[in-house]
Amino acid sequence: MDWLSDPQVWASLVTLTALEIVLGIDNLVFIAIVAGRLPAERQNRARQVGLSAALITRLALLASITWIIGLTQPVFAIFGQLISWRDIVLISGGLFLLYKGTREIHQRLEGEGEGQEKARAARTSFAGVIAQIMVLDVVFSLDSVITAVGMANTLWVMAAAIIIAVVIMLMASRPLAEFVERHPTVKMLALSFLLLIGMTLIADGAGFHVPRGYIYAAIGFSVLVEALNQLSARRRRSRAAT
Repeated sequence: MDWLSDPQVWASLVTLTALEIVLGIDNLVFIAIVAGRLPAERQNRARQVGLSAALITRLALLASITWIIGLTQPVFAIFGQLISWRDIVLISGGLFLLYKGTREIHQRLEGEGEGQEKARAARTSFAGVIAQIMVLDVVFSLDSVITAVGMANTLWVMAAAIIIAVVIMLMASRPLAEFVERHPTVKMLALSFLLLIGMTLIADGAGFHVPRGYIYAAIGFSVLVEALNQLSARRRRSRAAT
C-alpha cells in the first residue's frame, strides 16, 4: 500500500488520465458524427457501445505490452523509409477518416430533405455503425496505449488512467453529440477536424511526425472562433426578438 503515499504515482495517474482524455477527443468527435447517422432513439446507445468497445480494446492492448512494442519494429522499407505495423495501422486509419469525412461533407453540401434524412437513418444499421467505430477505436487505442506505456511503468496506473478517461468521455459524449447535431456549422467544423486528424495520422504513419500540440491548438482556435460566431448569432436573434 506504499503507492497511496507516493506522490509520483498520483502525479503519473493524473497526467496520464489528462493525456488519455485529450487523445480521446479524436475518437469522441468521430463517434458523434457516425452515431448521428442512426435514428435519434438509437444514437446514445451506439455512443455508449462504441466507447465501451474502446475501453475493452485499450485494456486488451495494454495487456499485450510486448506485442504492442513489437508493432513499432520496422517490417519493410519504401524509398528508404522504414515502415512498421503501427505505421500501416495509422495510415489505414487516416485514409478511412479522409474517406468518411469527405463523404459526410459532400452529403452536407448536397443537402438532404427531411424525408431523405429519415430514410438514410433507417437504412443505417446499428451493427454497421459499431463496426466503423471499432475500426477507428483500434487506431486511436493503439496510439493511446503506446503513449501510456511510454509515460508510466506501472500497469495498474495505465489501466486506471484509461478507465477514468473513458468514463469521462462516456459522460461527455451525449452533450457533445447533441450540441453538434443542433448546430450545422459546428457539425461541418467537426467533419473538418476528421479530415485534419486523418491527414495527421497519414503523415505520422509516413514518418513525418506532427506534434499533437499543434493539431489541438488549431482545433482549439477553430472552436473559439465558432463559439464567438454562435454568441454573436444568439445576440442578434435576441435583439431582433426585442
